[in-house]
Amino acid sequence: MTTRFSIIIPAFNSAATLARAIESVLIQSWPAYEIIVVDDGSTDATAEVARQFGDMIYLIQQTNSGVSAARNAGAAVATGDWLAFLDADDTYTNDRIKLHAEWILEDATLDFLTGDYEYKDAADNLLGTSMSQHESGRMLLAKASGSLRVVIDTPTEITAFVSNHFGDTHTLSVPRSRFIELCGYPTGFKVCEDIHFLTRLVAKSSRIGVICANLGVYYIHDTSATRKNPIATQQENVRTLIDLDRLAQNFPIPVRQGVKQRMHSARYNLACALTRNKQRRAAMQAILSSLINNPSWRNLRNMLSIIKG
Repeated sequence: MTTRFSIIIPAFNSAATLARAIESVLIQSWPAYEIIVVDDGSTDATAEVARQFGDMIYLIQQTNSGVSAARNAGAAVATGDWLAFLDADDTYTNDRIKLHAEWILEDATLDFLTGDYEYKDAADNLLGTSMSQHESGRMLLAKASGSLRVVIDTPTEITAFVSNHFGDTHTLSVPRSRFIELCGYPTGFKVCEDIHFLTRLVAKSSRIGVICANLGVYYIHDTSATRKNPIATQQENVRTLIDLDRLAQNFPIPVRQGVKQRMHSARYNLACALTRNKQRRAAMQAILSSLINNPSWRNLRNMLSIIKG
């Protein structure tokens, strides 16, 4: 099996951070086969920043179409065997590609790979790590028992991963052939598009490799749209998951169960956001759907907590 990695970096008005992202790929201990930057209709100097790297970068420019379309455009021209993604405001750690590539060479049965990453603020202060903050991540860390590698391969682990996954787009390594087979990231959704693709990918997989070490940095910005308008973000999250839930009828049972659990959590988060904004009636309507579709004690407790405010 070959391990030629195509790295795809979607960028929109990312002139301030794009060079840092590209440089984190260029210094990899296992060199990327190619680096593709997709300028998604930027109005700043994003394209100029990319061009400063010369032939080391393959630059695509398109009208603004959203992050999913940008990632898909990069995948369409990629020539590597494996795809990895990096948002223009995030970074890889030096061994991010190497840790996946070496394992791929040793184990051809892995369907795709992911791993841990760090959360940092704009000042580069460490805020936490992904696996330790998600139930599915803690489950895998316990299973690994100090090992660098662990495999998701049981129904319980798959359900937990779909329900509350710890990996992010920049820790994902997927065969290009499988990405194309799944038609890539869904367009038409502003939030949760990564979860939509990841869940469809899990539904086609039986062995998922996990690196229990930091593969990159996810930078959290207080000015991001998701933080400025949490209600709109949670509404869009639910809308995307409704579409995923429709597709999940044909997924394996563990994946289907994970989608249901994620949907319930999304509706509860929306209800909480509405409650904080004093939209109590809308909050009750949001949480009522979960109770009707799944009359469990958990959803009843969620409704009671919303009633109490």
